Amino acid sequence: MKLIRFTNVETLRDEIFKNTLEQFILVQLDDKKITFDDNFQHRMEEVSADSDASITYCAFREKDGDKIIPHPVIDYQFGSVRDDFDFGSVVLLNAADVLAASENFTSEESDSPDGGWYALRLRMSIGKTVAALPEFLYTVEKVDFRKSGDKQHDYVNPRNSFYQAHMERVFSDYLADIDGLVSLTPTRPDISAGEFPVTASVIIPVRNRVATVRDAVISALKQKADFDFNVIVVDNASTDGTREAVESIIDPRLVLINVREDEMLGIGGCWNKALLSKYCGRFAIQLDSDDIYPSDDVITKIVNKFYEDRCAMVIGSYAMTDFDLNPIPPGVIDHKEWTALNGANNALRINGFGAPRAFFTPIARNILFPNVSYGEDYAMGLRVSREYAIGRIYEPIYCCRRWNGNSDADLSIEKVNQHNEYKDFLRSVELIARIRANVEK
Repeated sequence: MKLIRFTNVETLRDEIFKNTLEQFILVQLDDKKITFDDNFQHRMEEVSADSDASITYCAFREKDGDKIIPHPVIDYQFGSVRDDFDFGSVVLLNAADVLAASENFTSEESDSPDGGWYALRLRMSIGKTVAALPEFLYTVEKVDFRKSGDKQHDYVNPRNSFYQAHMERVFSDYLADIDGLVSLTPTRPDISAGEFPVTASVIIPVRNRVATVRDAVISALKQKADFDFNVIVVDNASTDGTREAVESIIDPRLVLINVREDEMLGIGGCWNKALLSKYCGRFAIQLDSDDIYPSDDVITKIVNKFYEDRCAMVIGSYAMTDFDLNPIPPGVIDHKEWTALNGANNALRINGFGAPRAFFTPIARNILFPNVSYGEDYAMGLRVSREYAIGRIYEPIYCCRRWNGNSDADLSIEKVNQHNEYKDFLRSVELIARIRANVEK
C-alpha cells in the first residue's frame, strides 16, 4: 500500500480515485522520518476491517539519538474534538468514508492552514468508529523537545491566531451538524440575590507549597476594595510546613480550612469545601498557591465585571513569569479568541478557559467541582458556559509563576495522555448534554 503524505483533502480524494479498488488509504500527517514494523500494514488493516473503523491509528515509538521512547496514544472519544488530538504520524483511513465525508467540502476548507484535516476527521467520526491500537507499530524521529509546560499554551500563542480562528469556524460548523451549538442568548442570573457573609472570597487550595503560599495569601490580603472580602485557604493535609506558614499570617479576614488526609480531596474537592462553607462570599475568586495578584485592585475589577455583565463566571488574563516575577514566554495569556457569541461553543475545542476564574457562588454551589486535581476548573467552565453568561477581562490581572515545583512543568507522555483523556471525557459529557438540551427544546 502506498503511503500518502497529507497536503489537503482535494489531493487525498484524487489519490483515492486513482486507486478505486483499495479499501483503505494510508496517510502520513507530518514530515517525520518513519520506520514501520514488519506487520504494521497487516495489523492496521485487520483492526480497521474487523471494527469497521473510519480512522485507525496506533501507538508508536520516538527515536531520540540512541534512545527509543514509547509514545502511547489514547482512545478517541465523542469529545475528542480538540484540533491537536494526537493521532501520531500515520493514520489508516477508510477510502469510502473519506469520499463521503469530503463530498461537500468547500474550497475554504480544502485550502485551510491544515489542508482540511480537522474538518475531515470531525466529519469522518460522526456515527463511525475511530480505532486506536494500543500497540507500538512504527518508530519516528523525535523533533519536538520542549517540556509539556512549554507546549500547553500553543493554542493561545498570538502567532497562531489565524490558524485558531479557522479551526473555530470548522468546529462551529461541526457542532451545527450534530446539533450541539449552545444558545446565543445565555441566562444572566440575579447576582444580587441571597445573603452572604462578605461580597467576595479569594479561595486558595494548597498542598505542600511552603515556598509560595505566603506570597499568594499576602497578595490577596493586600487587595483594596470598597466591599468586604476574605481569603479562604484550604490546606489539603500538607506535611511540609504549609499550614504553619499560613497560620503565621495574622489577619481577621484570613480563614484556614484544614483537610484531613483521609478525606482524599483533590483541588476540586478543596474548592467545594470553601464554596460550601459558611465563610464563602457572594463571589468566589481563584488564586493558586503558586501565583500572586500583581496589583491591589484585582478583586475589585472582577467584582465590577460581575455587576457590569450580570454573568455567572468571570475569567481574567494572566502573565507568565518566573519565580521572581520576570516575564517569560509566551507572555500574556488573554484568550482573546473568546467572543460573546461563540466562546461557549469554541471552549469545547480548546483546552482551557483562562485565569483567574471567579464564580457567582450560588451557581457554583449548585454545580460543584469534580474531585480531581486536573481539569476541575475546565469542567466547571464548560457547565457554566452551557447555560450562563461569562464575563471576560483581557488585561493581565494575575501572575502565573513557573518554577521547578510546578506540578505541570514537565510531564511524561503518560501523564499528558491522562490529562487529555480526562478533558476529552468532560467534553463528551458536555456535548451529549448540549445535544440533549437542543433536542428537548
